[in-house]
Amino acid sequence: MAKRKVNNSELLALLAETENNNDKKITTEVMSIDESERNEEGNSSAKRPNLPPLTGEAIRDKKGVKQGQKIPIPRNRIKPLKDNWMSIYTPIVEQLKLQIMYDTKTSHVQVRTSKETTDALAVQRASDFVRAFALGFEVGDALALVRIDELYVETFKITDIKMLKGDHLARAIGRVAGTGGKNKHTIENATRTRIVMADQTLSVLGSFQNVKTARRTICAQVMGTPNSKIHGTLKGISDRMNDRM
Repeated sequence: MAKRKVNNSELLALLAETENNNDKKITTEVMSIDESERNEEGNSSAKRPNLPPLTGEAIRDKKGVKQGQKIPIPRNRIKPLKDNWMSIYTPIVEQLKLQIMYDTKTSHVQVRTSKETTDALAVQRASDFVRAFALGFEVGDALALVRIDELYVETFKITDIKMLKGDHLARAIGRVAGTGGKNKHTIENATRTRIVMADQTLSVLGSFQNVKTARRTICAQVMGTPNSKIHGTLKGISDRMNDRM
């Protein structure tokens, strides 16, 4: 049987017809996929439950126990805790609507929700407040963590900046504190933060940017930067902050 030769025009026509058929198939498949996705979205929206926010007694875990936290209190902060107990107790109970108690056996402060609790973040705010007081901050400074959301506490050690031992570590601590705490107060006033020094551990309370500036200044002092240069830099930072305000 003799084979028939195909002309170029016929070959081009066959290719064009094949491409048209493929395009129609792809278009049909895409349309079917879009329609199925729309149906799935409609079904999911219809099945989505509308749950009310949790308040009061509804804030519970699977075991039915109220949410709470335990904050350890160091031995050197037990007496200040007893002396300032009412100043700590009042904002947690009256403002945050929580329950609080001090366990003398384990030396922990326990905070948990109550029937009147409406804020889901109340336990975390109270925990940050008590933990800041345990680190050594005054009650008035630590209370800012309850009232202002942008504040937090950052804790680090001088040995995290530079590995020092013996007299070198003592001199670095002295450079950060200054004579009579002068350097520490200068950093606090310029960066609008609060700093607590406990041996080689430093805790800084403030907003993110202010804590970052205070930490950089402390790092410069530990590394041996002269106080005159540091105070000049802090003065410039303080002026820029005042201009923003």
